[in-house]
Amino acid sequence: MSFKIYLVEDDKNLNLVLTSYLEKENWEISSFLTGEEAKKAISNPPDLWILDIMLPDIDGYQILQEIKLTSPDVPVIFISARDADIDRVLGLELGSDDYLPKPFLPRELVIRTRNLLERVYGTRSQVENIPPYIIDEKSRRVKLKDQLIDLTSKEFELLVYFSKNQGLALSREQILESVWGANYFGTDRVVDDLVRRLRKKMPLLNIETIYGYGYRMIRP
Repeated sequence: MSFKIYLVEDDKNLNLVLTSYLEKENWEISSFLTGEEAKKAISNPPDLWILDIMLPDIDGYQILQEIKLTSPDVPVIFISARDADIDRVLGLELGSDDYLPKPFLPRELVIRTRNLLERVYGTRSQVENIPPYIIDEKSRRVKLKDQLIDLTSKEFELLVYFSKNQGLALSREQILESVWGANYFGTDRVVDDLVRRLRKKMPLLNIETIYGYGYRMIRP
């Protein structure tokens, strides 16, 4: 599922790192280093903004106000190194949907972004097509022609994650966070076991093993 996201972060290195992580989720990322650059894009709204409060030229609160005037329903995640309590309250009052204090792990931003997108937009496409299989997310059913394939909850979630990231190299860490959640503290070998079970039940899937890293589902 592809979403358009605008990232506003004046630290060039951090901007590059965050952009890289977000693009791995198959999202379309436009990044800005200054408030003025971001303001020019407000008239062409994305699906979500990730907005740093402390910018070199314009206060992030001002940009948030202009965003909400133009696109009041577009969600915004605030990021800031300033006082968390004050910024969180003021940001929420002005219309931000989430707040992430610095420093933070890039994967945490990815998870918060994914959760907010799903909360606001839901699942844009309820049916994924991975020939010869058809996945219906709403009913959580998988079919091969007219035959239902019996999957466990985790097997189904892994299949959907692969289907939405076809062609991408996915690390075991990424799969763990997406399927088991960020609070999972077990071994990453559960990923290998789940992939093995999925391959057994759906042998026509083309899932490559990337040794020492993870897996990739090849587009049909």
